[in-house]
Amino acid sequence: MRSELLKNISRIVVKVGTGVLTDSRKQPDPAQLEQLVAQLAAQRKAGREVVLVTSGAVGAGMGALGYERRPSQLAELQACAAVGQPLLMAIYADLFGRHQLGVAQVLLTHEDLEHHERHLNARNTLVTLLGRGVVPIINENDAISFTEIKFGDNDKLSALVATLLPADLLVILTTVDGVIENFGKTDARTISVIEAIDGAIEGMAGGTDSATAVGGMKSKIEAAKIVVRSGIPLVIASGRKKTTLASILAGEDEGTLFVPQTTKLTGRKRWIAFFHHPKGALFVDDGAKKALREAGKSLLPPGVSRCEGSFAAGDVVRICDLDGTEFARGIAKFNAEEIRSRTLARVELVHRDDLVIL
Repeated sequence: MRSELLKNISRIVVKVGTGVLTDSRKQPDPAQLEQLVAQLAAQRKAGREVVLVTSGAVGAGMGALGYERRPSQLAELQACAAVGQPLLMAIYADLFGRHQLGVAQVLLTHEDLEHHERHLNARNTLVTLLGRGVVPIINENDAISFTEIKFGDNDKLSALVATLLPADLLVILTTVDGVIENFGKTDARTISVIEAIDGAIEGMAGGTDSATAVGGMKSKIEAAKIVVRSGIPLVIASGRKKTTLASILAGEDEGTLFVPQTTKLTGRKRWIAFFHHPKGALFVDDGAKKALREAGKSLLPPGVSRCEGSFAAGDVVRICDLDGTEFARGIAKFNAEEIRSRTLARVELVHRDDLVIL
């Protein structure tokens, strides 16, 4: 399965976490950065397009500003990011330069990817850089982005970047060998392949108690949901090994491989499904759920049991069953008050072309 899924990879997104990049003093670890860049450079010279999503700016800034633990105040986080980001980029520019490769800094916020024109512009910029042989180095714009620092993480960002392009493969490099079953016990083992993300898999994922990091394995599982639905494989593997990327791309049993769904989403459907903070929710009955999931129908007023939130026509909303489980997202053609009024008849609340089954 690995060999088949990973045999024709030409565009790869690699995400590296703070724990992989920094030393015990919270400073960038020169030896680690050097070996990671060497792996990325080798893949670029093998003819693959490479995008790096890097953490480490806040961590580098913490070390430079003397913080022992990740600060909780927004202004302090932003100060760390503002100091740390240029330090990190200077290191990357030097290390990639030793391999005769140029780099480009791309700082993104969620709003950049949510707004459709900015979304397309970001994609065009990245594709142009890749076409010129440059390695784009992407991070959240932590120095100004309130939402991303408070709620976001680079695991999700890497999944969105892979989905945006789209990439052929996402690799998340971390401090462990993959998704670990029975973590911390004598019978612990790395799961080689995950074909479906179910409750058991989610139960294995914890957060993180690192002083510099955000997210942990839980955020990586959430990232996996995004890319596999988009038809992109994901491998979570160790960033400490010097041969990790080569082993993965050779189809060897390295890390944990998440198998993508066979039906790939179009660019517009990917944008609807994953690049928004939904403004509200429509709860539908079993008949409507079946019509949407199995018959490819649009959502009509009789199928909606209730409407939550405050949203305008054109906003993305969650579509949930009566148990509250979200199974689709779509663009509402009417605002929340119009839908709640129950006066709409013989109209499509969400057109099939604007709806994605998750």
